[in-house]
Amino acid sequence: MFRRVAIIGIGHSKFGVRQDVNVNELAFESIKPAIEDAGVDKRDIELMVLGSVGVWYEEPLPVVSIAEYCGLSGVGLLRTEAACATGSAAFFTAYSAIASGQIDVALVVGVEKMREVDTLTAIELMGRAGCYLWEFHNFGITFPAYYALHATAHMAKYGTTEEDLALIAVKNHKYAAMNPNAQFRKPITINDVLSSMVIAWPLKLYDCCPITDGSATIILASENKVREFKVDTPIWVAGIGYSSDTVNLSKRSSYVGLYPTVRASQMAYRMANIEPKDVELANVHDCFTIAELMAYEDLGFCRKGEGVKLIRDGEVEVDGKIPVNVDGGLKAKGHPIGATGISMIAELAKQLRGEAIERSRQVAFRKYIALAHNVGGTGHYCYVTILKR
Repeated sequence: MFRRVAIIGIGHSKFGVRQDVNVNELAFESIKPAIEDAGVDKRDIELMVLGSVGVWYEEPLPVVSIAEYCGLSGVGLLRTEAACATGSAAFFTAYSAIASGQIDVALVVGVEKMREVDTLTAIELMGRAGCYLWEFHNFGITFPAYYALHATAHMAKYGTTEEDLALIAVKNHKYAAMNPNAQFRKPITINDVLSSMVIAWPLKLYDCCPITDGSATIILASENKVREFKVDTPIWVAGIGYSSDTVNLSKRSSYVGLYPTVRASQMAYRMANIEPKDVELANVHDCFTIAELMAYEDLGFCRKGEGVKLIRDGEVEVDGKIPVNVDGGLKAKGHPIGATGISMIAELAKQLRGEAIERSRQVAFRKYIALAHNVGGTGHYCYVTILKR
């Protein structure tokens, strides 16, 4: 019933503290190369979907401002918000418009300038993304504390250790050091992680992702347009799944995983007609090291409680059984909330096209299947996107 949709262009800004640009200029840094990569004219673009939470920077109507700055005034404009899953929600919106036959070409951009406010303000604004009145206002819980609850639950039930979590941080910093767009370009050691400042035990500074400015852009097109544009290597959207959970964590039955990840991934696997064992590369939502560990299990890459084996045995390295976050992940590439989901998908498209050549980050594919897992809050939103070449 639905038309096939492909990624035909990608663009990515440098992630980090970007005081050198405003939000329009930052978005332009990924929009311009994406349009050039797709080989399309701006007049071909029918819809622009912006993913941006946008409470940190100056523009209250950013999609209008960005469209004008980038010479896209006149196209259909839409802005989405789904907390940290905002980018994937924007991608799903544009994909749906094309798959339904409404349009043929869409531009999806995620952008965030989170460093326009001080750190404490940013932490407060992010903390409001959970259950504000009960958990944040009454008890002062912010996201390191939320994920510390998951970490201690996982440790108590499965024997996970602080060293296991540190291995994830070390892995992701190693690959970020190879990624020219990453915020952190320096490898770290297990001792660096374990000796870093405690934020919310057992999570320490190096278990937590940074506050980031950045943008990423994807151009999507229908199968007819892929043929018309003579796209050399289209990357097809094979499956998308989505789910959510209660805003109040006290109403949940388990804290050793995120059930929306399970539901969203199963939905995406069915749509793509694959199983977890078919996935050859994954970008997962590692806002904290425990989040990546839970994702291994919730996505079906291993049984519950066995995620530590994947990291201990090197199975999530670039040459392992299921490479995960070989761009540095949120942990070290950076986490500009509205751009993260788009950045994940753009990175997978780059890998599937065989273009991640920076210092041996390129994954060796057999089936050319990759997965992006993007969570908003602590499972308040979840999107899983599966791509095929």
